[in-house]
Amino acid sequence: MPETANVTRRTAGNGRGESTRGGYAFTPRVDIYETDRELLLYAELPGVKPEDVDLHFEKGELILHGKIRPREEKSAFWLQEYEVGDFYRVFTIHESVDATKIEAECKNGVLTVHLPKVEAARPRQIAVKA
Repeated sequence: MPETANVTRRTAGNGRGESTRGGYAFTPRVDIYETDRELLLYAELPGVKPEDVDLHFEKGELILHGKIRPREEKSAFWLQEYEVGDFYRVFTIHESVDATKIEAECKNGVLTVHLPKVEAARPRQIAVKA
């Protein structure tokens, strides 16, 4: 990520469960990609439905919380590695991101967050006159 990155990672993790917030909380793996117009944040949230994602911006922080609902299986497991718990991550957002225009969608276990830059932070071409 370039030195001028507009998002700071607040928490680090390896995706394993951590005993916090009254149960297990997993740190989702995240990729952040910067374009001229926005930052794109991709977070892996396997097993989380779009309606179970709580994403909000508050006091300069982007807070991501995803809830995994327990599966209702009627038979006995032969092997069980899938754990139930919450995903939780917090990012500090730089003022060059326009917080009023943040958008997100969740498809196939991947949350995509669009963090548009304010107009003043976008690069612009300057014409050179002869």
